[in-house]
Amino acid sequence: MLKWFEQVEQENTNIICSKVRLARNWAEYVFPSKLSIDESREMLARLNEGLKDLGELDGRDYESAYLDDLTDLDRRALKERRILNSSILARKAPVSILLTREEDISLVLNGTDHIRIQVLSPGLHVEEALKTANQIDDYVNARFSYAFDEKYGYLTSFPTNMGTGLRATAIVHLPTLSMGKKFPSMLNDMGRFGVCIRGVYGEGRENYGSLYEISNQKTMGRTEEELTALVTKVALQLNDQENQIREMSLKGHRLEREDEVYKSYGVLKYARRLTMKDAMTFLSQLMMGVSDGFIKTQEPCPVFRLMLGIQTANLQKLSERPLDKGELDVARAAYLRSELPELR
Repeated sequence: MLKWFEQVEQENTNIICSKVRLARNWAEYVFPSKLSIDESREMLARLNEGLKDLGELDGRDYESAYLDDLTDLDRRALKERRILNSSILARKAPVSILLTREEDISLVLNGTDHIRIQVLSPGLHVEEALKTANQIDDYVNARFSYAFDEKYGYLTSFPTNMGTGLRATAIVHLPTLSMGKKFPSMLNDMGRFGVCIRGVYGEGRENYGSLYEISNQKTMGRTEEELTALVTKVALQLNDQENQIREMSLKGHRLEREDEVYKSYGVLKYARRLTMKDAMTFLSQLMMGVSDGFIKTQEPCPVFRLMLGIQTANLQKLSERPLDKGELDVARAAYLRSELPELR
């Protein structure tokens, strides 16, 4: 069964994936930061019991686990695959997770909030992800009464999440647009429209891979539908701008562009050692080439999956022993050689 990130299609689009996250709290308990360890365990036991039949709602298979029962490597790998974040991993209190086999739907219990519902989807499907999240949200709320205020909306641990409790996100690939001198100021100006844009793997010129995350800045004062529509609109605008700049550069530099793509493929396919920076840079070039139709492979080329696969924890999981930095560079190159499809 394919994971959601194995279904990302790169051809004719720079939009990688969509994400919707809902923050909710159970009215019977104080916020997680104020819960004692015993109260956390009690709440988690009740939540897990009440959600044990969640799969009957959508016909999916959910796996349940306490984070303490997972290895540190497994937890870090889940973070790299965008299921967990640093705040959740830093929690000292018990935390549990419900996760589909495709890893597209997850519920984190007793993280920064009592309940965090997250839906991931390949491509630009923010509205559809919201519908799925709301379906699960209704299921949970029917069993556990949420902390809600008529004036302020859903009450959350962080004031910035109050109101809808919604964080809608789209990830776009902007290798050409991000090279422009005005790009940093353009990102700063986006705050006026109610969105924030940041690099997925670093900031500014150090964002290796040229992937950018667009998300709503506010969660209060607008409806969920308005927020998802805003993120979708900005993602489409950036996608169009990226394509326009590429088309302009192709008029006089097509051969150079194709040459860069094929060189990147050659290094990725035959190198014996690759640093994270080099691998992400070459994968970004390859992703652009696949999107523009410059390069054809015998099988679909899942570039985003490869970007996730070469991250340290996920790469380490493939090894039978701990690897130092130099060994990781060797393992990264070997992974890409084995996973990258042949040209046709």
